[in-house]
Amino acid sequence: MPLGHIGINVDDLGAARRYFDGLMPLVGYEEFFSTEDEFSYRPVDGKVGTFLFFYPSADPGDYSRLRPGLQHLAFIVKTRDKVHAAHDSALTSGCEIVHAPREFPEYHPGYYATFWLDPFGHMIEVVCHRDPSSGGSPLGD
Repeated sequence: MPLGHIGINVDDLGAARRYFDGLMPLVGYEEFFSTEDEFSYRPVDGKVGTFLFFYPSADPGDYSRLRPGLQHLAFIVKTRDKVHAAHDSALTSGCEIVHAPREFPEYHPGYYATFWLDPFGHMIEVVCHRDPSSGGSPLGD
């Protein structure tokens, strides 16, 4: 069974909403619901998957993926073109790119991903598990 949902605190809920409203459709998510003090996304078309919730931080402080806690979020997409579209969106948003789109054979053949830091310091990964030479996916996505 997939993880039900993940909740993430951010220091600027409005800025987070504007940023993630642009990213989430690129990785197969749609708005679930939104209120004054939270917003959320779910996989499109009723697909099974993890929902993502955003909340305002109650305590001030900087996030670091290098301290205990959330290290990064990885979104699976079906094509390498979608990996590139997400990367282009990150570039347009002025995000710091950690890894431009490329294969990561140390994970498995065909693992093709890009990584960047969103405006809040969270590392985001968009990955395609399909090996174009075999036409298949080791993860069955």
